[in-house]
Amino acid sequence: MPLLMSALIVRDLAAIHIHALAAGVPNPAPAAPPGLSRTVNTLLSWWKWAAMVGGVFGLIGCGAMMAIGRRNRSNLAADGATGIPWVLAGLTLIALSSGIVGVFL
Repeated sequence: MPLLMSALIVRDLAAIHIHALAAGVPNPAPAAPPGLSRTVNTLLSWWKWAAMVGGVFGLIGCGAMMAIGRRNRSNLAADGATGIPWVLAGLTLIALSSGIVGVFL
């Protein structure tokens, strides 16, 4: 009998703690550390610019592969054509990255 009582008490305490935790979970807004906001924004803009330049080079590379592989190198042309959607998907993800993260914040 004491074992059954202990199990019921533990179950009730667990239910109370779960309810208390679910009701009191804080959700503060994101905030940059003092003095870092401008520096981080500069770094993000540089990374985004470099990624966009990389995407342009990727598309140029895919086009070059298709042009070179046109004659007797069909695998090279196919690899170039297959790379285009990947480069475009990467550029799309780069362009939408801040919006995607903003949805979750």
